[in-house]
Amino acid sequence: MVPGQQPGAATPPMGSSQATQPTANRGYEAAAQQGLAVLIKGLEQLLPLYGSGSDQGRDVLSALKLLAKHVPPGSVTPAARRNELDKQQIANTQNAALMQRMAAQKQQPGAQPGGAAGAAPPQAAA
Repeated sequence: MVPGQQPGAATPPMGSSQATQPTANRGYEAAAQQGLAVLIKGLEQLLPLYGSGSDQGRDVLSALKLLAKHVPPGSVTPAARRNELDKQQIANTQNAALMQRMAAQKQQPGAQPGGAAGAAPPQAAA
């Protein structure tokens, strides 16, 4: 027990202090800001297609009003928008390839997840 501490109170782990707080990762915040700006641009492109009088258009407009207050105008450059779209396209391509492999494994009789069917288990080195 630490002197001056109430009985039964938990002792914080070594090296931790109440004086320090976790800090936000500025890189993640910047990436999120960029992603949100690209999303807002996409919603702005949808609005004329739905029309602001339709139920969907009103919801898109409501989402735009809610999200736009977090992204200052002009905060995303065309290059940043292109980078974000490229990143999303790469993720979609990777997910599609993974889905194809999973579908192929389901179609193979006796296929084992994570490996080739009928493969011998790894042997320990002697």
